[in-house]
Amino acid sequence: MITFGEGKYKVFLERKEIGDDLIYILGGGEKSHIGGIVIAQPTKETKMIRLKGHYDVIVLRPIAEAACGKFGRKVVAIGGVHVDNASQKEINLLIKNCKELVKYI
Repeated sequence: MITFGEGKYKVFLERKEIGDDLIYILGGGEKSHIGGIVIAQPTKETKMIRLKGHYDVIVLRPIAEAACGKFGRKVVAIGGVHVDNASQKEINLLIKNCKELVKYI
């Protein structure tokens, strides 16, 4: 598991293998949850499922696509981060911290 950030802005990314395929679980903030699912496959269009009221696919998509590109395998990225009543500045910090995780895939 890799982490980035501090306090309520700390996010984590956990990797699991299922046969030749990969699952990445993203969480953090004050409350981890499932806000979206992204599926990336070599030579195929990325598919996304965004749960109503959630925007986690914004940070899940780069994770799935980066892992798919690096390893040439099917990848599912699932999860979400949440901070209660987050300001735009706080949301931007969470997005930045999630993007930092991609560097360690």
